[in-house]
Amino acid sequence: MRSDAQKNYSHLLEVARDIVSEHGAEASMRDIARRADVGLATLLRHFPTREALFEALLRTSLDALTRRAGELETSTAPGKALLSWLSEWMAFAQGHRDAVALMAAAHTNPESALYASCAAVHAASARLLLRAQTEGTARVDMTGDDLFGLMAALGWLVDLPSFAPRSDHLVRIVASGILTKLPSEVARKKAR
Repeated sequence: MRSDAQKNYSHLLEVARDIVSEHGAEASMRDIARRADVGLATLLRHFPTREALFEALLRTSLDALTRRAGELETSTAPGKALLSWLSEWMAFAQGHRDAVALMAAAHTNPESALYASCAAVHAASARLLLRAQTEGTARVDMTGDDLFGLMAALGWLVDLPSFAPRSDHLVRIVASGILTKLPSEVARKKAR
């Protein structure tokens, strides 16, 4: 892609990300084009459908989330990394209204444009869980599929206005069911 086309593409994604976070997956393509200060035809040349635009947004964000998991794997204690991962996931879900339903459908559909990105998030989750299990800070009767399912459930909950303000609390509740020792408990025991 030419550098000017890449710049336009990136600008459209940035504007679309803001509008989609405000209005969800049903955001108006005309509103996105207007706010990006381009014609609708320009937007449609890059993203022929709303679904194509939303998939591009999600792929970009999911890939960043997967990179974040890699950082947590190498820089943070396993239990704390898993707790941080759940918080990162919730921030992602809150910033991408309606995304979890699309991800759930894409997760089992290799033909989906989101399949590879969803599989990468799933694999990153499984690695973080396994690392915490190996350390002895996460229950051993869970799989990566179980964790991904819990993450999806949390993501759906924060799409509901009554649960969104309680997202941090919900993460702590779910984490207490996954982690055998919450990171603050581990730190207190090491200090003794």
